[in-house]
Amino acid sequence: MEAWPDDFRCPITLEVMTDPVILPSGHTFERRSIQRWLDGGHLTCPVTNLPLPPSPPLIPNHALRRLIAAVAPSAVAAPVPSEGPAQGRQEAAPAVQSSSSVAALLRLAKSGAAGRREVLESGNAAVLLRHAAAGDEAAARALLLLTLDGDDTRVGLVADGAVDALSAAVRRGGAVAALAATALTSLATVDVNKCSIGAHPSVIPELVGLLRRGGPRERREAATALYELCKLPENRRRAVREGAAPALADFAAVGSARAVEVLGLLAKCREGRQELCKIPGIVSVLSGVAGSGTSRAIEQAVLVLNWICSESNELALEAIKLGAFQLCETLVNDDNCKIAKNAVELARTLETA
Repeated sequence: MEAWPDDFRCPITLEVMTDPVILPSGHTFERRSIQRWLDGGHLTCPVTNLPLPPSPPLIPNHALRRLIAAVAPSAVAAPVPSEGPAQGRQEAAPAVQSSSSVAALLRLAKSGAAGRREVLESGNAAVLLRHAAAGDEAAARALLLLTLDGDDTRVGLVADGAVDALSAAVRRGGAVAALAATALTSLATVDVNKCSIGAHPSVIPELVGLLRRGGPRERREAATALYELCKLPENRRRAVREGAAPALADFAAVGSARAVEVLGLLAKCREGRQELCKIPGIVSVLSGVAGSGTSRAIEQAVLVLNWICSESNELALEAIKLGAFQLCETLVNDDNCKIAKNAVELARTLETA
């Protein structure tokens, strides 16, 4: 059996998928396999065992299909023609190609909703995708503007290959990477896109890489994209596997409230808590944020501190040495009821250490 990435394989058959589709649970399966599962009367997701809605929709995972086709072209059958708006864009007027035309498309996108519709309906979104993937900042900015045009547009852009292009742009670093990460955040506000983007084998790794090596703006936008993606539980586990936790802890240590918020999402899964416990100095980082961060950062820092102290008695003792009890005494009187509640729960955890 060839060593294909796990995300390429159907969880039911363990074979490389040719027609991947996403269940409402967020997991991707080969269409024929999951259809047989559903036709057999099963009412749960094969991976999570959680209940599914009646007649659950099977949403094509276009981004994963393209990646499989690129790596294993013989595995993927000829694509089924698209229907609806995406097909209309593909068959529209020929796309412009030059950099000067990209500038013109950016001006159109900036002009308002009508201009953005013109870009989409002319088929020129594909031009912007190619230029953005090649590192064109104007193209990335225009794509970001297109993503602001509503959920239907966001879903259509993902179906048209935006995830491939934006992932490539993130890899390039710099201003184009920051814009691409922001565009990914916008696309991921649609739940089905969270599934597609998170399942893309390179998006989360590239965002984590940008978080490690980027400047302040790039790191901020990468953290924000991860925050939106990690609202989906499966994406939290993916982010943990790609090393997001240490990179986020480093960013939190220099004052990023957003990084602490993402750590709060990662800590909701057991893998995340276990990984956080391994990070040198994590108690000191979280204690520092809890003592001087913004209200939202304090809330999340105390929450995460409680979770990791519950996992590790050693970390609980370290927190006590760093003054966590005194911190809790201060925070239980905070006007923010969530901060006060988290401080009470942390104090209780520390009392058992």
